[in-house]
Amino acid sequence: MSSASIEMQTALVRMMITDPHLYPRVSNILDAKNFHKNLQPVVTMIKDHAEKYNVMPDSVQILATTGQTIDPIEGLRESDSIWFLDEFERFTKRQELERAILKAADLLEKGNYDPVEKLIKDAVQISLQKDLGTEYFANPRARLEAIKNSNGQISTGWPSVDNKLYGGFNRGELQIFAGGSGSGKSLFMQNLSVNWAQANLNGVYITLELSEELCSWRIDSMMSGVSMKNTFKDLDDVDLKVRMIGKRSGAFWVKYLPAQSTVNDIRAYIKNLQIESGKKIDFLCIDYLDLLMPVSAKVSPSDLFIKDKYVSEEIRNLAKELKVLLVTASQLNRNAVEEVEFDHSHISGGISKINTADNVFGIFTSRAMRERGQYQIQFLKTRNSSGVGQKIDLSFDRETLRIFDNGDDHDNNSAAETSGSSILDKIRTKSTVTTPSIEIRSTESSEQTPKIAANIQSNALKSMIASIKKQ
Repeated sequence: MSSASIEMQTALVRMMITDPHLYPRVSNILDAKNFHKNLQPVVTMIKDHAEKYNVMPDSVQILATTGQTIDPIEGLRESDSIWFLDEFERFTKRQELERAILKAADLLEKGNYDPVEKLIKDAVQISLQKDLGTEYFANPRARLEAIKNSNGQISTGWPSVDNKLYGGFNRGELQIFAGGSGSGKSLFMQNLSVNWAQANLNGVYITLELSEELCSWRIDSMMSGVSMKNTFKDLDDVDLKVRMIGKRSGAFWVKYLPAQSTVNDIRAYIKNLQIESGKKIDFLCIDYLDLLMPVSAKVSPSDLFIKDKYVSEEIRNLAKELKVLLVTASQLNRNAVEEVEFDHSHISGGISKINTADNVFGIFTSRAMRERGQYQIQFLKTRNSSGVGQKIDLSFDRETLRIFDNGDDHDNNSAAETSGSSILDKIRTKSTVTTPSIEIRSTESSEQTPKIAANIQSNALKSMIASIKKQ
């Protein structure tokens, strides 16, 4: 079997024995079955010899073992090595794909469909590791500047959260918001979508549970600032506000996919969307991880640990492939229902998805907190910061469903001022300057005694105020 010419294949073999550094670069994809039948014994001998003796055979040894004459190439240049790697990868991928297609045809004829997808996928994914890594001492400044320029954290829209993450989220990473049923997982992802769209980023909110209409209705309220119950009463106002915001925002889509969809379904949709719209997608919110099924393995939906392991790895790979901000959500298990502080054991499906994720946040709220318009974010995992164990309180507008940052510094100062003011108000209302009961014996005493008593009370009040301000 050979789609490449015998001359091309011979050239590849000759280059391997000429430059001993080339064989280790291609050994992981080298298969004698890909070569012409006359060259198969030579390739097999080279591979066996190199693995046994840790050195390439010379032409004399090859001739003695196989009876074939394979001479080295004189004057091999460094640029020839690059050509060899490109051509060898192309040749091997083509040969493997041809063999996979022929094998798949036999399987299909026998009605055995399951292995076909994996056969073709494995052949297509064949590649050489051409990147030799970072030469650490070569150029530290350029290396650090590259990290600074390309890693670029993108703000969540909540400064206190950004602060704990050293700037925000990175493209190509996986963020998971974990919460119980009805805790606000969808609301957090929808709010993030609004924040990023208004920051002029293009993105998609994929819902595997709620309808496109309901998600869009919620987002209408968040965008316009009009409560959901009044959106139809103020329809013209909502329409105008959303359109005006859209003119200065990034492109944004809401897409429903059925539960049990796979990462391949999402990948196909995103690529088609980018082609049709001509816009590069910057962020992707998937609502939510637990409703996806893996592509790479057949797993029972009841085996949550294995299913979530594959799915989380696949969507993180998708984030890297598309270079997007990717946020999803996961359920907390029953053990978390009565808890006020979450840990890894409370995540449904176990540790598998946590190991893959870059950042994991627990969403905590109670009925009383919701009535007061409060949410708490608990940092369960942060790969690139020291935020683990930290908690952030966020404000929630029950009418418009918007989640706002409290602003740590501002709020602490405001709280202190408010607390101080309320205490002072109490002092002012409860503290009265009383005149001691004294017998007025003369005009002089009746005029001076109340003034002295007032001065004493005033000094006490000033001291109390001073002590409060110092707190």
